[in-house]
Amino acid sequence: MSRYQLIVFDWDGTLMDSTGHIVNCMQQAIKELAMPPLADSAISHIIGLALTEAALVLYPDASEKTIEQLANTYKQVWLNSSFNPILFDNAFSLIKQLSEKDYFLGVATGKSRRGLDKVLTSTALSDFFHATRCADECHSKPHPQMLEELIDYCGVDPKATLMIGDTEYDLQMAHNAGADSLGISHGAHSSKLLQACQPIAIVDDLFQAQQWLNANS
Repeated sequence: MSRYQLIVFDWDGTLMDSTGHIVNCMQQAIKELAMPPLADSAISHIIGLALTEAALVLYPDASEKTIEQLANTYKQVWLNSSFNPILFDNAFSLIKQLSEKDYFLGVATGKSRRGLDKVLTSTALSDFFHATRCADECHSKPHPQMLEELIDYCGVDPKATLMIGDTEYDLQMAHNAGADSLGISHGAHSSKLLQACQPIAIVDDLFQAQQWLNANS
């Protein structure tokens, strides 16, 4: 019997190579609003949080109105961008293989529903996932709500659930929901940050993730 019944993926920085694009869009939004400049590394660190929470981490002293303006400006920049980030190598094959093995598959992401639906369609991955949850539908990571709702929807035990993500927020969310986590280091956060969250393992890419899953799930 498989160790896991439900495997949940983060999206940005885990399945899609979008970290650089997100940083560029946020930098453009910051520039449009003439806000104090930030290093790219500061922006990449907040990837995975809901947009409003991310903006507040970047500018903790900003007013509520300014935070809302930054979030809305980023959203428009991202939606109007002609650049389409691509899936990481092996993403499609891995998801397809897991689907064929009859796992429940889910996505828990800091993206908005509109943003996730756009990329699910463009990557042709939509039909493989049983359920998805977004940051504008639930509390932001690392709150466990997104993962808990996916667990409840699929009718599985938290201990039979694996969360795969590239940020500490993903791994902390898994811990808060009572699920296992697998860190992947090709995204926004370093292996050191991921290791501090005590995932069951850390892999470098989706090829290693597939090997790990074949051996451990």
